[in-house]
Amino acid sequence: MRVLVVDDEKNIRRAMVLALESMDHAVVAVSSGKEALDALRQGAFAVIFLDLKLGRENGLEFLDEIRRLAPEAAVVIITAYASIETAVEAIRQGAFDYLPKPCTPDQIRRLLDRIMRTQRLENRVLELEARLQSEAPEIDLDSETAGMQKTLEVAWKAAGSEATVLLLGESGTGKSVLARAMHERSGRFERAFVTVSCPSLSRELLESELFGHVKGSFTGAHHDTAGKVVAAHGGTLFLDEIGDLPLEIQAKLLRLLQEREYERVGDPNPRKADVRVIAATNRDLVSAVAAGHFREDLYYRLNVITISLPPLRERDADLLRLAGKHLAFFAKQAAKRFDGFSSGALARMQNYAWPGNLRELRNVIERAVILGNGPLIEADDLAIRPGHDEQQPAVRLGARVSLEAIENEHIRQVLAHCRTIDEAAGILGIDPATLYRRKKRL
Repeated sequence: MRVLVVDDEKNIRRAMVLALESMDHAVVAVSSGKEALDALRQGAFAVIFLDLKLGRENGLEFLDEIRRLAPEAAVVIITAYASIETAVEAIRQGAFDYLPKPCTPDQIRRLLDRIMRTQRLENRVLELEARLQSEAPEIDLDSETAGMQKTLEVAWKAAGSEATVLLLGESGTGKSVLARAMHERSGRFERAFVTVSCPSLSRELLESELFGHVKGSFTGAHHDTAGKVVAAHGGTLFLDEIGDLPLEIQAKLLRLLQEREYERVGDPNPRKADVRVIAATNRDLVSAVAAGHFREDLYYRLNVITISLPPLRERDADLLRLAGKHLAFFAKQAAKRFDGFSSGALARMQNYAWPGNLRELRNVIERAVILGNGPLIEADDLAIRPGHDEQQPAVRLGARVSLEAIENEHIRQVLAHCRTIDEAAGILGIDPATLYRRKKRL
């Protein structure tokens, strides 16, 4: 590696250079912070050994500028004035590690080995991220539909806050994608985004996965487990399909949200949590509260900022653009050439209700690319049957239809644009319980 040594003592610099060169590293040695900054402006270094006391200068005063000029470099503080306080401060400001003087060649060798392992892991992560991007279509959160634009406007405003967010929408509308995008636009973006799928496990296993457990707390608990709350420390905890969370765990989640405290399974000692919670569901939580399946106090605690994602059938202006992006991606992946969609394919996509939303659109286009022959995607290439689940035209006033049909259509339209049963009932001028029964019948 290319290493920079910054120390005002000539003998220390000479000893460090000899030790590092004997390990086959290329070394540049300087005596002051100014010379170190000049060296960094002229070339890149993998490791920087920075003396804490540079004559009358404090090495930590240069650390921010060094990190700015060489963000990829591992900075190691070296000093004869070793103390816990300076070590903690150096690490807090971005140093990789801390070594007291005099440093032995063996100490330096072990530290450099650790730095190389860490940098290899970081490069591996970058490689895997690049591979994932090449294997999955780019996330598209742009929209030309007014409803989705309003959703995104609220989401980006909420992203920078610490408020709990509840995402509502049908399955496949992109709730998890939006949750991750909000995390990346938050002050916690450098920390973990951790997902917990609430319907995926039994109550006992879900509680353990979420909060962790201690060894021996239940059959099969052979060792302590930290849990997802710890994994998300300083970051975002995404609770997917929270409407399926068992009632017993809902009380513990409420405590986590209100008091920022929780307990591991089998451990009575309370622990502090530093997580921002985003939850999502495709269920009607108001109805779940009314039916006793969801705690009312938890619902109101989650419902600080509620964001509803419109289904794909209400995003006419986005449908063909999204389909085109999927076509370009999967065609490139399959090494095929497609010039677009035939008029019949376009019409079929526009008339289809897309009950699986964005997820279904992706799967349909991927299948069409794999099985299609080109140069256009034809209607028969799309795995949606003509007339199957196609959108029904709205009932027109004055048409030869009954009053009940008109009333039913009006109820559907109002429900589609309201966040809660109570809000819709207020608009319609009927009791919420009556509307709930009518909704079930419809």
